[in-house]
Amino acid sequence: MLNYIWAVMIAIGVIYGALTGNIEAVANGALESAGEAVQLCITMVGIMALWVGLMEIAKNSGLIASMTRGIQPFVSFLFPRLPKNHAAREYISTNIIANILGLGWACTPAGLKAMEELQKLNEEECRKTGKSPHTASNEMCSFLILNISSLQLIPVSIIAYRSQYGSVNPTAVIMPGLIATLFSTIVGVIFIKVMDRGRKGSG
Repeated sequence: MLNYIWAVMIAIGVIYGALTGNIEAVANGALESAGEAVQLCITMVGIMALWVGLMEIAKNSGLIASMTRGIQPFVSFLFPRLPKNHAAREYISTNIIANILGLGWACTPAGLKAMEELQKLNEEECRKTGKSPHTASNEMCSFLILNISSLQLIPVSIIAYRSQYGSVNPTAVIMPGLIATLFSTIVGVIFIKVMDRGRKGSG
């Protein structure tokens, strides 16, 4: 759907530029934006390579494992029906830690693997209850909400964007971002527990 929206917007811009005699400005703008996009990608590749490398060092040193064990009570609180030794727990924990560190891109693989494992549990439950396996489970919805709220201590991507576009103080967003994401995470957790209780009550 987004592809269609962007295609329509681009077509409208080109047509409007042609009708108003500004087609040259449209072409120049497209070329400049393409150049900026390449520069931004190069910058982000370097930054993400650094942080992903640090994540690997933390993983090999056992730091990630320690942090994973530390947040297990939180994971159990949000996913009470998730078996204790299930593989989804590790992926969920890794995803949460990466999000907290602001590594949005780095947390995606763990998030996808977590969803795969949660879907396996969902399919097993659906076979027992006769429900459709195409309906997301409580755990899958909870994980999605947690990702959307995304508590971040260091918004690496935003800092990189601000630095790329000449911000005088790229790190000025750290405290406002922390407050905003802390609030959104608290609201998300409350929503998860309220909806989960309501769904259990209706079931």
